Amino acid sequence: MPQGEGTAAVLRPPRNTLNERAVGWWRTQWLLLTAAPVVPLAVLGAMIGPARFWLLLPAAVLAAAGTAGAVLFPLWWFRTHRWEITGDAVYVRTGFFWQEWRIAPMSRIQTVDTVRGPLEQIFRLATVTVTTASAKGAVRIAGLDHETAADLARQLTRITRDTPGDAT
Repeated sequence: MPQGEGTAAVLRPPRNTLNERAVGWWRTQWLLLTAAPVVPLAVLGAMIGPARFWLLLPAAVLAAAGTAGAVLFPLWWFRTHRWEITGDAVYVRTGFFWQEWRIAPMSRIQTVDTVRGPLEQIFRLATVTVTTASAKGAVRIAGLDHETAADLARQLTRITRDTPGDAT
């Protein structure tokens, strides 16, 4: 099928990376998730002498795996997550092995939300969620500087307000 006028022949990666602080945010999340099983196992291992080996061994294995994951995965995610806003659409690419490209046309955007959870606030980050009528769900850009996220939400609100709805 021939390309229509104004249609890109090749889908290029979105231009923008996330804020560098997202790496620390992801690491903290990973380490907190790791600590959830490790701490109780370690405490129980310290308190229950006969089961000490069988409690401390999995605690040590989980702690080592969790620490390795906290070091490696956030760097990997930072290198693969990209986003971009144009006058026509919001583009987001995530993943390495299973890459996901999400494109939300401006004419389909219903709401734009900015969220800052407790850890995001500590790292001065925010998540912008762009909701459309898509069955796949909202397009999320997590790991943005909180000021960039606020500017992005204002920009998207302005663009979508000025973009006529798609009749198709």
